[in-house]
Amino acid sequence: MSWQSALACWSVRKRVRPHSAKPELDVELARAYTSRRIWSPRVPKGWRLDVRDSGDEWLIPDTAPRATILYLHGGGYYFCSPRSHRAITFGLATRANARAISLDYRLAPEHRFPAALEDSVAAYRRLLGDDVPARSIVIAGDSAGGGLALATLLALRDAGDPLPAAAVLFSPWTDLTCSGDSMRTNDGRDPMYHASVFPLVAAQYLGAADARSPYASPLFGEFEGLPPLLIQVGDTELLLDDSTRVATKARAAGVRVELDIWRNVPHIFQVWAPFMPEARKALTRAAAFIEASTGASRTHLPPITSIV
Repeated sequence: MSWQSALACWSVRKRVRPHSAKPELDVELARAYTSRRIWSPRVPKGWRLDVRDSGDEWLIPDTAPRATILYLHGGGYYFCSPRSHRAITFGLATRANARAISLDYRLAPEHRFPAALEDSVAAYRRLLGDDVPARSIVIAGDSAGGGLALATLLALRDAGDPLPAAAVLFSPWTDLTCSGDSMRTNDGRDPMYHASVFPLVAAQYLGAADARSPYASPLFGEFEGLPPLLIQVGDTELLLDDSTRVATKARAAGVRVELDIWRNVPHIFQVWAPFMPEARKALTRAAAFIEASTGASRTHLPPITSIV
């Protein structure tokens, strides 16, 4: 565990975790807190950032990109934005020499399920409509956005759309019933959240929808025919089992899965790049996976579970 990761864990335990113990969500406070405390990296040299009227952010290299990343940010479906996740999208895109499109999908409670899913599916189809080959696209996301990325794969497959080359899931929230054992065993170990907050967030997003719908909780879907998955998660996270159960089920369905379990890191530690060495290493690993999956690299990664 690096001192940078220890500092990050201390910071979120002090500043974020107490808010997750409250009996109700304060949507405006979460959104205001995020907007005030965003650290935004500079646009890398040799790249340009195009912020669209829709709120979507396109990070585009001056040279021809090798792949396209459709990124879905986390934030419990009710806060955060493409801007709040630039440390991830910039770091991932530059390492993979890929164009990154960070989607500003609609948020709850103003727009409940399935609004976010409708937006992600539509964004992917727009890429196909612009003649971007499906084999050159990778869908990625973190936390709620990671679950949304996996749900998007299920929705596209079920609709008969060409599937992307792969998906990258950072600590994905895949079970909105909150039934994973790690919700109990890691309660108190997770430096960022109390387990009690997750049912509140799920209810706000779902409204009257069934939490076991595969398009809301993709853990309960069928994984046959999905493209390769890279999943990264921390060993102390409440959402640990949301990753491990998906990996087990997907492998049983014949899907190639790379599962990286990182020791003693906060939830979505990748957002701490470039400050945290673990974050840099994780993004480099994800970029290699993207390159291998889209044919931009000759490297082929074996289907393994690694403890980092």
